[in-house]
Amino acid sequence: MERKTIRIAVVGVGNCASSLVQGIHYYRAKEVEDCIGLLNYEVGGYRPGDIEVVAAFDIDKRKVGKGINQAIFALPNCTAVFCGDLPSGSVEVSMGKILDGYSEHMANFGDDRTFLLSSEQEPTQADVVEKLKMAGVDVLMNYLPVGSQKATEFYAECALEAGCAFVNNIPVFIASNPEWAAKFKARNLPIIGDDIKAQLGATIVHRTLGNLFKKRGVKLERTYQLNTGGNTDFLNMLNRERLSSKKKSKTEAVQSAIPQRLEDVNIHVGPSDYVPWQNDNKVCFIRMEGKLFGDVAMNLELRLSVEDSPNSAGVAIDTIRCAKVALDRGMGGIVEIPSAFFCKHPPMQVPDDESYDILMGEWV
Repeated sequence: MERKTIRIAVVGVGNCASSLVQGIHYYRAKEVEDCIGLLNYEVGGYRPGDIEVVAAFDIDKRKVGKGINQAIFALPNCTAVFCGDLPSGSVEVSMGKILDGYSEHMANFGDDRTFLLSSEQEPTQADVVEKLKMAGVDVLMNYLPVGSQKATEFYAECALEAGCAFVNNIPVFIASNPEWAAKFKARNLPIIGDDIKAQLGATIVHRTLGNLFKKRGVKLERTYQLNTGGNTDFLNMLNRERLSSKKKSKTEAVQSAIPQRLEDVNIHVGPSDYVPWQNDNKVCFIRMEGKLFGDVAMNLELRLSVEDSPNSAGVAIDTIRCAKVALDRGMGGIVEIPSAFFCKHPPMQVPDDESYDILMGEWV
């Protein structure tokens, strides 16, 4: 029996897209007992290998015009290669819309670290919509850089016009914006977002520890989360003007897991610095200070080191399948439980244990 496929388009062929594409091929030939690193082998009857990339957009001249299976290994991508032997006959990466997807400060860094803008003509909305329709795209994955408000809105509009589900992996607020959510509801198209939680990253660890404090009767008084990395995501975020939505997304994800909101002065959650030699390795430092029995002070410090992009792809491979299941079920608008479980800034925050139980019962 031939399996059904999920046809996806990728906006931004960076490290996260690289890990996702590698993962689709890596798990395609594996049986469930051999699938280390998956949250779920099947979601709604779909396996990782059922996902097919049929369209892709980027603005870097080293990727535009190349097959995506080659483009994912082009500079400035620097993530781990765990499935390098990919078939050569793959969909060609199309020129994307630049808008605010490129920050001018990145021109001050070496070619191997930054984006090199393609001279190809940028597409119109009609051009992108036509490509999505011609490719029969089910789900559009947004992997634009942090701070790409106008560019994200451009592709969200393209998804609406082309009849695609939309998964917003970045901290630009689309699913959590009532106006945009209403647009997807009106077109009866699913949207999952905003800002993907990594499989086992800084945010989910911080949330889990916050919930642990709550369950064990410890009053959390102040906390910070400091992150460093050397990929283009961290380089892009050196422009602090692009960081407001990122900080809000990460901070709200932590605040929602503790019983009483901390005052702004007592919580700091966000990217801290760019360390080039770390490449795609992300190092997170968390400190939490509180009071336990007898008002006696305590503190906790933790250091977490992960490869950033596979950590993201471990969740993206499930959001894609949830988006397709929502399409199959005729669901339009916000897909609430997958958004709550998989994203930092969903429209509705739900405790992780609760959203997990509902996800396993109703989606997997």
